[in-house]
Amino acid sequence: REDTFAREDIFAMADTFTGEENFAREENFARENRYSACFRINQDCIGDNTCSMQKKQNLILNIESSTTVCSASISGGARILAFRESMEERSHASILTVFIDEVMKETDKMFGDLSAVAVSRGPGSYTGLRIGVSVAKGICYGADLPLIAIDTLWLMAWKLIKMAGVTFQENSDLKETDMNISGNTAKSLSLLREADKDNLLLCPMIDARRMEVFTALFDTAGNLVKDTSAEIIDESSFGELNGKKILFFGDGADKCKDVLSHRKAVFIPGIYPSAKYMAELSANSFLESRFEDTAYFEPFYLKDFIATTPKNKIS
Repeated sequence: REDTFAREDIFAMADTFTGEENFAREENFARENRYSACFRINQDCIGDNTCSMQKKQNLILNIESSTTVCSASISGGARILAFRESMEERSHASILTVFIDEVMKETDKMFGDLSAVAVSRGPGSYTGLRIGVSVAKGICYGADLPLIAIDTLWLMAWKLIKMAGVTFQENSDLKETDMNISGNTAKSLSLLREADKDNLLLCPMIDARRMEVFTALFDTAGNLVKDTSAEIIDESSFGELNGKKILFFGDGADKCKDVLSHRKAVFIPGIYPSAKYMAELSANSFLESRFEDTAYFEPFYLKDFIATTPKNKIS
């Protein structure tokens, strides 16, 4: 039945969820579909026959749109099979479904060939998150797929760990030679390799306007040390952790570099959330059946949306 859905039909469904004026329609549509993707997977596995999901290659569509960067990838297990990314701001609504179409065509797959859809859950840009989650939910409904949500700050920490050669899994298929690490970033990452890891913390930061950031703290194994929060950064921030070396990264860290006075702060450029690094995280979630209730899932906005007044344009 999944294979009967044309790619155009599924994108048409997803596109109805991306406009701001249609947000209420997404909410209503979701609530009318009471059966979660997790329930459908369990029903497929009932009986002696091998579950249809287990017969697949665990192909997952990964979507990341939480910041100014927009990306999509197809992964098989821990390996990225196709990938697209754009750093053009405010282009998510126009390019995300294009990227998805391109990676599907590049891998010669239909949505019915997928095992799941994974999306970055936030925190991050209100509009970016809503676009990514809306498209992901539209595809999940259209192709009857489970939905996986990946924490955005954890994704950033995972990317840094991968780039530094410190992996959660020794059998990772993602090699450092595939990461295009710049000279400055490589120099900073060398500190991570040489450091006393018991006294080292990772601090991803996402810009939340002005001097506020979305942030959390992780150890070098990717374990959460301090819960996600919205923090207003000043010179006293993280003062209670002066005995620890902290690696700050992300677009939120860039603007805080001249403010933070932590004596062991190290700032690493070029780290942002990307679908290129979602493969292992989404694969692990799939194998552990950590699925969201597609009908009721919402992005992790962390704080309320604040509308801004457009700048006056010269006529």
